[in-house]
Amino acid sequence: MSSPATATYPAAGFHESAASLSRADTHEDVTPSEIAVGVIIGRSSEYFDFFVFGIACVLVFPSFLFPFMSRLDGTLMAFALLAVAFVVRPVGTAISMAIQRRWGRGTKLTIALFMLGVCTVGMAFLPGYKDAGTAAIVALLILRVGQGLALGGSWDGLPSLLAMSAPKERRGWYAMIGQLGAPLGFVLAAGLFAYLYSSLTVQEFLAWGWRYPFFVAFAVNVVALFARLRLVVGQSYSELLKERELQPVPVSRVMRDEGSNVLLGAFAALASFALFHLVTVFPLSWITLYSEQPVTQILGVQIVGAFLAAGAIMVSGWLSDHLGRRKLLGGMAVLIGVFSFMAPVLLNTGEVGSTMFLLLGFVLLGLSYGQASGTVTANFSPKYRYTGAALSADLAWIIGAAFAPLVALYLSSQFGLLAVTVYLLSGVACTLGALNLNRRMERRDR
Repeated sequence: MSSPATATYPAAGFHESAASLSRADTHEDVTPSEIAVGVIIGRSSEYFDFFVFGIACVLVFPSFLFPFMSRLDGTLMAFALLAVAFVVRPVGTAISMAIQRRWGRGTKLTIALFMLGVCTVGMAFLPGYKDAGTAAIVALLILRVGQGLALGGSWDGLPSLLAMSAPKERRGWYAMIGQLGAPLGFVLAAGLFAYLYSSLTVQEFLAWGWRYPFFVAFAVNVVALFARLRLVVGQSYSELLKERELQPVPVSRVMRDEGSNVLLGAFAALASFALFHLVTVFPLSWITLYSEQPVTQILGVQIVGAFLAAGAIMVSGWLSDHLGRRKLLGGMAVLIGVFSFMAPVLLNTGEVGSTMFLLLGFVLLGLSYGQASGTVTANFSPKYRYTGAALSADLAWIIGAAFAPLVALYLSSQFGLLAVTVYLLSGVACTLGALNLNRRMERRDR
């Protein structure tokens, strides 16, 4: 799944109001509201794909593809497949940037979303292990690699253009718009699975019911493709991107000249990315494995949590505009650290405790993740911002989120839920360290 892209916030350009998008006649058909709609649709479709696969890793794949293993081991194997897409995503970014330089942004986006849709719907036709043996597992692996490559090519620059057009006093508000795609995508994915799981028998769900969300994902991708292409292929949009120097450059050049900024951008958001999977996919697996709580009840609580996260994301925009994005992200990292010590207690105290864990976790996720994108990408030189932002996001997903469900579930099953505390604290330490380093770099450059 699903991911999720990073907006850029250059050092200059915030003083321009959103109205500047229409200040010239050649730009009159591009408005901030249109860009915002494109951003939300695009991100929601990507996150929907991500969560459909993530939820299936818990409810479907352990018994469908790994019936020869225990339920725990089957879930761990499914989580390993979940991580694959994040590992290959930077490769997709590198390939897509080359495609865009040669054939244009519209071609790149069409190829990426078409591949994403085909790979996703292809999973709906997968045979089970009982029918195809290990070939079924290999087929899912190939399709998952395709999803990861496609997600690397889905960066369209819309969040960057929106952020760079924000007035200085509303940077935080504009920064959070793209992040709303995460809770929206989760609500749709979890809602579909909850409905199917409650309406079908277990045998029907595992035989064919689980396939329906993957078909829906294909339809969502088609809608998202046309919504985004409407903006991307427009002359006004292209001219605005050129004005803001939001053009692709070779990944090798970015890493050679400004690789330190890529790493800094990735680590600055690590606490939020670590929390991302530990309140969505991981608790679903832990609670279903080690409690009698119904699946639909868990998904229902998570859906409520996702709505709370959406509200918290919007609150993060207001707080960021009043406190500053870096202060907010640092403060939220500290709160995530405090929350990490509560996690073992809450997850070990039955339905009430797990409900509190999920709801509190989603609120913290919204407040932190709402401002996690583009925190330090102002460090990039103008010509490197477009590609550098995409790479920072790719690395943040790999380091902070890709292996989170796998590592957290395995360590928790072996050593107890204290492993969740340790995992979150490592992300908190990375975030606080990166923000501190970035502050020192800014002072040095003054």
